[in-house]
Amino acid sequence: MQPVNRAEALSLGGIGAGEPATAGRFLDIDPETFRTHFNRKPFLFRHHLSDHPLFRLPRLAELARTLPPGIVEYNAGKIPVSLPDWENTPYTGLSAEETVRRIEECGSWMVLKRAEADSECLDVLNRCLDEIEPLSEPLEPGMCEREAAIFVTSPSSITPYHMDKEINFLLQIRGSKTISVFSASDREVLSEVELEKHFTGAAIHRNMVFHERYQERATVFELKAGYGIHIPTTDPHWIRNGDRVSISFSNGFKTRASLQRGMIYNLNGRMRKMGLSPAPYGKDALRDTMKLQVGRALNRAQKWLNLQPAES
Repeated sequence: MQPVNRAEALSLGGIGAGEPATAGRFLDIDPETFRTHFNRKPFLFRHHLSDHPLFRLPRLAELARTLPPGIVEYNAGKIPVSLPDWENTPYTGLSAEETVRRIEECGSWMVLKRAEADSECLDVLNRCLDEIEPLSEPLEPGMCEREAAIFVTSPSSITPYHMDKEINFLLQIRGSKTISVFSASDREVLSEVELEKHFTGAAIHRNMVFHERYQERATVFELKAGYGIHIPTTDPHWIRNGDRVSISFSNGFKTRASLQRGMIYNLNGRMRKMGLSPAPYGKDALRDTMKLQVGRALNRAQKWLNLQPAES
């Protein structure tokens, strides 16, 4: 495993662990680091949410019990890094609420997806992203589709190799974890076909095949409580939890550019299923513009026919 240079990683955040928080702010992100890294490269930063009452275990157990079952996902934590077939994920047999209450010893991994359904969580999400938006708008305007997720994991649990459509700012609230992040532009680990499948498939199929040779191409971060990491859209990553319970808070969103990229990959995937060989995203600006028009027309037609819309 490639070791992280901790001194270098912390310098990317622009603030040391002993420095005070800016009054009233949840996040401390260096503007220059943000400008050079946003949605291009991962970086660490500081946050000040570790003592927020939303993230205490009794409150999270209540959330696990009261949120709609469809947005609470949980399974056994002792699983392989490569688990592309999510149907084969083992389970503990516990309820969602019991999983949180016994998280220290039950060997589980849990995510409260779309946690912004809870008003307190929505407030925290919006406060975080309201601090990020002034930095992101000059670079990629049109922040939209804000989503929160809260991860509660047992010691030594694994989050398999996967990628997400959202641009993510993940805050470590409690415990620690090691995150291996791979570049979405590295075709040695992520092919055009895999990207197309990701944008044409269901979100639950986010896991991918991991080969050990990929690891030498990772940037590895040691994420401790009080720090956060920015993960660009579709940057593959996998996570090993530390030796204590971990609680993390994901602040995800999309932009106009990320939506357009997703639409083009969605259309390329459809074309490939028809036996065609579409030009990769970003290869030809004119073709990409034409694909966007086609994708929007298809979405309008699907909406009119009351079908499932494409990623847009």
